Amino acid sequence: MTFATTPDIPPEEPMMPPADARFQALLTPRLNEEDMESMPRLTDELARTLIDRIDRAPLFAHAYALLGNLTYGGYGPDDVLDFAHRHGLKGACIHLLDGEERSLGRMSDDRLHQFADRARRLGLAIHLEISTTLRRDVDEVVRIAGVLGVENIRVYSRFEGTLSEVLALIESDLNRLAALADEHDLHFSFEQHEELRSTEIAELLRRVSHPRLHAMFDFGNMINACERPMAALAALAPHIRQAHLKGVHVLPEGDGFGHRGVLQGSAEDDLPNARMLFELLMLGGDQPQVIALALEQENLYYAPAFRHAGEGEDPFIPYRDLSTTGIPEGWTRDALLAAEPFWADNQVAYVKGLLSSLRDIAVAQLDTTTSLAGAR
Repeated sequence: MTFATTPDIPPEEPMMPPADARFQALLTPRLNEEDMESMPRLTDELARTLIDRIDRAPLFAHAYALLGNLTYGGYGPDDVLDFAHRHGLKGACIHLLDGEERSLGRMSDDRLHQFADRARRLGLAIHLEISTTLRRDVDEVVRIAGVLGVENIRVYSRFEGTLSEVLALIESDLNRLAALADEHDLHFSFEQHEELRSTEIAELLRRVSHPRLHAMFDFGNMINACERPMAALAALAPHIRQAHLKGVHVLPEGDGFGHRGVLQGSAEDDLPNARMLFELLMLGGDQPQVIALALEQENLYYAPAFRHAGEGEDPFIPYRDLSTTGIPEGWTRDALLAAEPFWADNQVAYVKGLLSSLRDIAVAQLDTTTSLAGAR
């Protein structure tokens, strides 16, 4: 398996409409050759749908983009709400542990009610996240979701064992999550988190087959599972309810790949951001399928290869701890805390700019059609 960096944009097809040519050029960078074969063409119908989806794009803040300040700098969940409100976002995804002693997981019920009231006054939705499917942790996040009035929870597993053993444990947990979702009017999104492949998660969700169980698609985690971004998205597409957007630099490691978090859209970012964002926006029929596009800037984060090309049919999956960035080598705490909010601002500007470019192209397509019709 190979990963593209930034291939030359192919020459335009003869007589390709200008808007379609711009559309193709925007979606092409960092795609592999096999991904190019499924490149969509910008028709009037697609342009109208794309404009509607962009105008309703559910951009969310993500607490991880401010994790250093939440861990070392005195930020709490209220600061994540402030960030989301300042940037005109729809809501915030917050891990139960983000903010240490100030975290949602440490708050009293009275303080949780105050937090929920503040989010409502700001017009922000709250989505909760935990990094486990273990009974004790799930029961606690369900309790806190009830206090906050939250309906959407992200989970992922961290089991050790052969792949077949791990998948069996997860399937059992998913069945329990399904029962809790029905009982408490919740939706759980299971994330592909570096050690499981999107195809494996999609098969688990098909086997459990419950309308309140979904997938969380992360822009970069498939790299560590030895998957290509567009192939992973295609495998999970029928199940995706939420997504984590971020930038990733791919690191070849033997017959696998690790990754390092970089600023999304930067020269170091190896992901086909525009194409993935487009595909996520277009999921669903009459209504958008994806309800949260969370801006999870993870600059300087590192994750090693977990899966390998020559691993066999039932590889051993090692235990992994919670994801964290810490204070990277060469950085002081104060420098990290000062830089991090600017990185988060940078991601909001990049994603909004990408959406604006897509919308402008779609409007140009419809304007061209109108002009041609008037000239007849």
